[in-house]
Amino acid sequence: MSLTVRKSENSQCQKDLDIGPAKPAMGKIRGSWSVMWFGMRSFYVLLFLAFFSGQVLGEDLLAPPPGVHKLFEFSADGMQIYRCWLDEQTGKPPAFGWVFEAPDATLFDAQQQVAGTHFQGPSWKLKDGSEVSAEPIAKVDSPQPSSIPWLLLKVTTHQGKGSLDPVQFIRRVDTQGGTEPAEVCDAAHHNERQRIPYSATYEFFGP
Repeated sequence: MSLTVRKSENSQCQKDLDIGPAKPAMGKIRGSWSVMWFGMRSFYVLLFLAFFSGQVLGEDLLAPPPGVHKLFEFSADGMQIYRCWLDEQTGKPPAFGWVFEAPDATLFDAQQQVAGTHFQGPSWKLKDGSEVSAEPIAKVDSPQPSSIPWLLLKVTTHQGKGSLDPVQFIRRVDTQGGTEPAEVCDAAHHNERQRIPYSATYEFFGP
């Protein structure tokens, strides 16, 4: 009788202890990956919206006055030229600093064909001989880091005859690069020039 009892007890104990190997909580793992994926996707969506909203806001702040519309645009690829110069403002100690001197860029049309040039003035000249100069009247920071500002410029002079004849305003957007040099500007580098690569889009407005 005692053997039967021990056997039964042993069998019951074995049943109680025989729970098998631990199984991973697959549902929890899948849930964690879902949360991580959703978080990453949300981050990139917010990053895109931040950039896009910054771009739209910049264009809104640089909107030309009523009565004009965009006639055409050109992309530009070239250099922003800076000069190391001694600033001798009245009442202030002389200080060296990089001063923007001129752009030097090539203009391209939508087919990436050379359309003209952009140079000191600032001025724009097309292959048809028409040319304009303009002065900045508004600017906003570029949404791209380490890039020159976006500008709205008002045309001040016309030369030649061609596509630029009706242009009254020019807007510089989509800037990449072109900020002042990182090199030291001091007495040892006085009057030196640095050429910094940049690109941009120039939009031309008229009636």
